[in-house]
Amino acid sequence: MTAGGDLWQQHATWWQVGFTEGADAEYEEQILPMAAEHLASPSLPGRLLDIGTGEGQIARLAARLGVGRVVGIDPTEAQITVAAERGDGPAYARAEAARLPFPDGAFDACLACLVFEHIQAMDDAIAELARVLGPGGRFLFFLNHPLLQTPNSGWIDDRILDEQYWRIGDYLSEDLTVEEVEKEVFIPFVHRPLSRYVNALADNGLRVAHMVEPAPPPGFLARAEEYEAAASIPRLLFLRCEKVDA
Repeated sequence: MTAGGDLWQQHATWWQVGFTEGADAEYEEQILPMAAEHLASPSLPGRLLDIGTGEGQIARLAARLGVGRVVGIDPTEAQITVAAERGDGPAYARAEAARLPFPDGAFDACLACLVFEHIQAMDDAIAELARVLGPGGRFLFFLNHPLLQTPNSGWIDDRILDEQYWRIGDYLSEDLTVEEVEKEVFIPFVHRPLSRYVNALADNGLRVAHMVEPAPPPGFLARAEEYEAAASIPRLLFLRCEKVDA
């Protein structure tokens, strides 16, 4: 299940206003171009499932690129409602990633963008997406970089050394936290080390074919002076996976 479902319902507008429709530099300058690149390579899938679609911005992108059938699923009613209102081609359904309402092999590709760090039943969700992928299908997997989401990590102002740096916390510990990401906006995050994701993918016949840890894009770095010091610290992790024959 998705962690903190009521919180996602309560704060859906925060996401819709702050991260969609051109509002967020990381999506506009980095995530959406990467999604377009890997959807089109080596060829556009005929059938795509966007897991945790939110208000549907990546599903709409896929439809504009020419993917034949695009379906977005999300457990949050407020997100699915807005996704349907914004339209532009995809079909939407309210569903949990760990219980997909589709038959085996129903899709040529699956995509999940900044979703699995909010899913408690991660192993079940990966097993489900592998099940609905057809032979040779691909999975495009975007995560907030696990280093970034490590509990007790954050900026440190060292007044003795007169420097600022990013402290990494207990990276190897799995942990569910509820973070105040904006004033009075609380969002749940599940931290896992990268090995947990890679091993779960491998256990379900999904081979990592390509991995990217991009530097933060210029639009993000320009938001605050201190962000320039983090120009070589990745915020995003992308894995392109392929379903291998059993």
